[in-house]
Amino acid sequence: MTTLTITAKGQVTLRQDLLKHLGVGPGQKIEVEKLPDGRITAKAAARKGALADFIGCLAHKGGPILTIDEIKDITARGWAGEK
Repeated sequence: MTTLTITAKGQVTLRQDLLKHLGVGPGQKIEVEKLPDGRITAKAAARKGALADFIGCLAHKGGPILTIDEIKDITARGWAGEK
């Protein structure tokens, strides 16, 4: 079990091992649910994306011609919510 400290502002910082366990990183969100017995649960928030957000992400006027591997990498990062 991990013990966390509450700051003067009433905030709690999750340790890196907990964030890794949740599969989240900087800029991503977690959902917390209050349980009736005073406990809480936390899980990674579902990532929201739309096809419209993806369209055009590879277009670069005057930019370099990308290889298929570069396109696959950019695509994977785009669907993962990375910029």
